[in-house]
Amino acid sequence: MSESERGVREPMSNVDTAWLRMESPTNLMMITGVWMLGGKLPLKKLKQVIVSRFLAYRRFRQKAVDDGSAAFWQTDAGFDINWHVQSATLTGKRDKAALEAFVSKMASTQLDHARPLWQFHLVENYDGGCAVITRIHHCYADGIALMQVVLSLTDAATKPRQRSELPKVWKPHDQGSVFERLVQPARAGLGKALAFGGKAIKKGGELVRDPALVAAIARESGEITRELAIALSLSDDPPTAFKGTLGGTKRCAWADPLPLEEVKTIGKLLGCTVNDVLLACASGALRSYLCSIGDDVDGLTIRATVPVNLRPLEHAKKLGNHFGLVFLDLPIGEANPLRRLERVAASMRELKRSRQAVLTFGLLAAVGMAPVGVQRLALEFFSRKATAVATNVPGPQMPLFLGGAEVREMMFWVPQNGTVGMGLSILSYNGRVHFGIIADARLVPDPDPLAQRFAREVEKLTLIALMEDWEGDIHAPDAEATLRRYA
Repeated sequence: MSESERGVREPMSNVDTAWLRMESPTNLMMITGVWMLGGKLPLKKLKQVIVSRFLAYRRFRQKAVDDGSAAFWQTDAGFDINWHVQSATLTGKRDKAALEAFVSKMASTQLDHARPLWQFHLVENYDGGCAVITRIHHCYADGIALMQVVLSLTDAATKPRQRSELPKVWKPHDQGSVFERLVQPARAGLGKALAFGGKAIKKGGELVRDPALVAAIARESGEITRELAIALSLSDDPPTAFKGTLGGTKRCAWADPLPLEEVKTIGKLLGCTVNDVLLACASGALRSYLCSIGDDVDGLTIRATVPVNLRPLEHAKKLGNHFGLVFLDLPIGEANPLRRLERVAASMRELKRSRQAVLTFGLLAAVGMAPVGVQRLALEFFSRKATAVATNVPGPQMPLFLGGAEVREMMFWVPQNGTVGMGLSILSYNGRVHFGIIADARLVPDPDPLAQRFAREVEKLTLIALMEDWEGDIHAPDAEATLRRYA
C-alpha cells in the first residue's frame, strides 16, 4: 500500500469496530429499510440525489478495513456509484408479497466488504409506483443517525426548494419513544460505564462463571457496577419457536399501517405511553402466533433488547454508534391484554430508573478492544438473554418526497446479533404506525401472519377503552382503576 493510501486511513471507534466484527453468516449487521413511493422515480434521478446528499457525508465514500488488530476507515479509490445504486424489477405479481420477498432476499445478502458497506436498490415496478430498499452496515452509524441521513434525501414538498422545512418537522422527542424516556438518566455516569465495561470484558468468561467476582465488582462503586451485576445474573431466555439454530436466510414482513392518533388515545385513556401500548401489542402478537402453532406460552416472559440513544439529536450527523441496549420484558404468557400492558409499562418504568443503556455502551466499547475469543464469548453470552431486538422510532408526521415522488409508507429493520433470530420494528410516519418483523427463516418461515396480528392486538385495547365510561378530564388514577377492573 502506498503512503498516499495510508494517509486516507482513519481509525474506527471501538464501538463501531464491535459492530463491524459482530457480523456472522447467520446475522448480517445491516440496517435494512424500504420506502414505498406513490409515483415513478427514474434511476438517474435517484443517483443524483444519492451523490448530492448521501455522499455529502464523507464516511460513505470510505470502506471498513479490519486487519485483525484494529479497524480503519479508508477512502475507496475505485468508488463506483453504479454498484451502490442499482435498479431491480419484481417478477410475477407486483404486490406487497412480491416486495416482501425481494426485501427478504436483500436482507439475507451480504454487502461487499471490498467496497463501502451500503447499497440502494430501486424497484421500478411496485404497485403502480416504485420502492427503494436501503442497506447500510451498522458500523457506519446507529439508527437515529441513519434516520437523519436518509431523511436528508427527501423533501417536505415536491419542489426541492422547500426541503429546508424538513428539520422543523422531524424531532424524535415523542414522549412515547424509548430513547426519549431513557436518554436523560442514561447519559449520567457514561465514564463509569466505559471503565467498568472494560473491566468486565477483560475478565471475560471468568465473570460469567464466578458469582463472587460479580458481587465483588458490584461493591466497587455505584449504580453502573450494580447494573453490571444484574446484567450478568440475567437468566437465559426460555425456549420458544423464536429461539433455535439459525440458518442465515431472513424473512421480512410488515403490517398495514394504523392511525397513530388511535394509539395515542389508547395510551391517554389507560395512563400509558404510546411506546407502552405498541410494545404490549407486539407482545400480544407474539403470544397469538405461538399459540397458533401449538406452543404452550402460559406464564412465559421473554426479553427484547431495545436500543437507547445516548447523544443529542444535533450530533447525529457525526455518524458512528452512540447508543446502549436495555433488556425489556415481554410478557407473552399473559393472556389479558390490559394486564400485559400494565406489565410492559412497569418494565419500562423500571428501565427508566436504571443505567443499563450506558453499561451496555461501555461493554460494546470494551468488546471493540478485546481479543476475538473474548468478543465471541461476550456476544454469545448476551444473545442468550434475549429472544428479539425491538425498536420504536417516531418519524416525520407529514408526507415526504423522494425525487418528486411521495413516500407513502416506510419500514426498517435493525440487525440481530449472536443467536438472536428475530427483530420487531415500529415506526410512525405521517400520522400512521408501521409495524414490521424480520426473522430467521428456520424459526419463522412466514412472518406475515405474525405481523398481521399486531393490528388485532391494537383493536383489543381499543374496544376495552371504548367500553369504559370516560367523563370529564382523564387522569392517571382513572386509567389505573380501569386497568385493575378489567385485569
